[in-house]
Amino acid sequence: MTRFLIRRAVLGLITLWVIVSLVFLLFYVAPNDPARGLAGKDATLKQLAAIRHELGLDLPLWDQYGRYVGRIAHFDFGTSIINRLPVTTIIKQAVPVDISLAIGAAIIWLVIGVSVGVLAARRPRSLLDRGATFFVLAGISMPTFVLGLLLLFFLYYLLTINGFAIFPQAGIYTSIGHNPLQWAHDLILPWLTLALVTAATYARLTRSSLLETLNEDYIRTARAKGLSERRVVYRHALRSALTPLVTQFGIDFAQILGGAIITETVFSLPGLGLTVVQAIRQENLPVVIGVVVVASAFIVVANIVVDILYAVLDPRVRIQ
Repeated sequence: MTRFLIRRAVLGLITLWVIVSLVFLLFYVAPNDPARGLAGKDATLKQLAAIRHELGLDLPLWDQYGRYVGRIAHFDFGTSIINRLPVTTIIKQAVPVDISLAIGAAIIWLVIGVSVGVLAARRPRSLLDRGATFFVLAGISMPTFVLGLLLLFFLYYLLTINGFAIFPQAGIYTSIGHNPLQWAHDLILPWLTLALVTAATYARLTRSSLLETLNEDYIRTARAKGLSERRVVYRHALRSALTPLVTQFGIDFAQILGGAIITETVFSLPGLGLTVVQAIRQENLPVVIGVVVVASAFIVVANIVVDILYAVLDPRVRIQ
């Protein structure tokens, strides 16, 4: 198990190094002038020189790369060109929003998706199964920004103008440490937006995986021993059927941690997604690099955790 974990960790570090290097090539080696983009068309030569010196663009390419990797290794992404705040400070302020979004939405989409998938698999080709299929098609086909705007319109705007101010408006976020109940209240609509779209995928995966598992020989043996159908499904089949969901969950959870760009933009939440959108519009190079690297790190770490969970759920992975 230890060798398995070390091998996965080394592969993860190599992957992260490749991503960091590609980001460097994109922003520092590509045929453009970051200093000119940051300073604007009317910048003087002195201003351009100052920006190039601040970003290290006046150094040889290998020295730029060495400084770049060294700063990232120490979690130093430089200073924002716009507000002069350290990029690490900006990221630390945004990450709690994405963690809040990911945790709340993940709980909802797992409960809905797995429940719908199990119910559909236990009664294939029934009315319930057809309803689950419609739910899957609707969820997969619905763009996130459309669902978010619909929820805001029906659950906030229409209810509020009729005297039922139950759901929050966009642009409000309360820290969980300040008021947990207000935190959950402010995020309920973003959670539903992410969860309802994502749950459809989990319902489909759960149904197909569980139907396949229920046809295995050991499931027939369990039924032949006289075990109840509920015990067969939930104690024996569901654990094996959850394996593909682990991969999907790791990807989805890490993507939200790296910034749910559309959801954060619709609901004006100050997470990494909205931060990087604003940084791109402002051509704020250090912030863009910082967010991209952090988001990539979340995905790499999530994949390592998925591999570990695979090894826990299926010992054959460790043997291989």
